[in-house]
Amino acid sequence: MNYTYILRCRDGSLYTGWTTDIEKRVRMHNEGKGAKYTRSRRPVKLVYYETFGTKEEAMSRENAIKRLNKKEKENLTKGWSYVSE
Repeated sequence: MNYTYILRCRDGSLYTGWTTDIEKRVRMHNEGKGAKYTRSRRPVKLVYYETFGTKEEAMSRENAIKRLNKKEKENLTKGWSYVSE
């Protein structure tokens, strides 16, 4: 599976990315091994994700979300909850 995800950073900002292993990727962000943007904004929390069959679909959705303004991104995350197993 391929995932497009949104993280909420400690400062309230949102970060969007894509991955093939969402739990590992969030852990990497929180260990400071993720994106440069999130390193100084830890801890981060997963607030939204979507699944896709291909890397290209996930990357395309990532780009589409990155073009949204913050209010539109916040609307995506409303009412969404992630429960780790």
